[in-house]
Amino acid sequence: MKTRQLGRHGPTVSALGLGCMGLSYGYGPATGTTDAVKLIRAAFERGITFFDTAEAYGPFVNETVVGEALAPMRDQVVIATKFGFREGDTAQGLDSRPERIRQVADAALKRLRTDRIDLFYQHRVDPAVPIEDVAGTVKDLVREGKVKHFGLSEAGAASIRRAHAVHPVAALQSEYSLWWREPEQEVLPLLEELGIGFVPFSPLGKGFLTGAIDQATAFDASDFRNTVPRFSPDARQANRALVDVLAGIAARRQVTPAQLALAWLLAQKPWIVPIPGTTRLGRLEENAGAASVVLSADDLQEIELAVSRVPVQGARYSADRQKLVGK
Repeated sequence: MKTRQLGRHGPTVSALGLGCMGLSYGYGPATGTTDAVKLIRAAFERGITFFDTAEAYGPFVNETVVGEALAPMRDQVVIATKFGFREGDTAQGLDSRPERIRQVADAALKRLRTDRIDLFYQHRVDPAVPIEDVAGTVKDLVREGKVKHFGLSEAGAASIRRAHAVHPVAALQSEYSLWWREPEQEVLPLLEELGIGFVPFSPLGKGFLTGAIDQATAFDASDFRNTVPRFSPDARQANRALVDVLAGIAARRQVTPAQLALAWLLAQKPWIVPIPGTTRLGRLEENAGAASVVLSADDLQEIELAVSRVPVQGARYSADRQKLVGK
């Protein structure tokens, strides 16, 4: 597995990371601890050294699983976690007060079985707390040795710039993929200017770009995709056109649609590190294989032209979730 540095100020990590959220939260019933630990360790065995979690995933359960899985190889991996929701519960709203950030850090250190958090993200910008206070608190945690690097998630350009002026932002985590390209408009140019790395979550369109989902797919009742307009049956039927186009290009390149989508992201900038998640070993191996796929300029041009001809239907978030984005 090749490595990449997250911007000028961030850690060096595997070219692809593992998003661990889906093992405990968001996509249906949680994976059992034993199986989740096995999957995370299998990722490490395949060269993945960058693991993403958060107190809100569960809440708390995911950090505990990640901590158990990575304890034997702690000094060989980079662990990212997040603060920013009241009591770690997304339903209770935002809370990035300095005292809360400190509480989350101390609790996360225990759950993760570690003495430092490699990358500590603000999960969503809290309009009630000046971003300068947030950055200043993390700066203090860095000085104390509890945190190595500061990150933001789904933040807008103004917040990124203001936070970075107080303490270097190592990485921004936001959704980015062949079916959600909004970051290209304003965020990616800013990250390049400031030397900040980019960590795309949902790089496979929450599973849609794998080709395994169609209008007949039934999600578990607890799967949050049930609330996403882009995953309504009608939208899924319309959006299959994009998947079909990408599948054709992937077949000619002798790779899977998922590998093509991940390789496209890797080709955009050398400081982009996608974090696809999965609960299955086969998918993990498939995703890891994307790090070895090199797309030519002609490949990228073909993909660009194909995607431009197929407009994606449906919003990527429900209205309530969208309110938390881009502050």
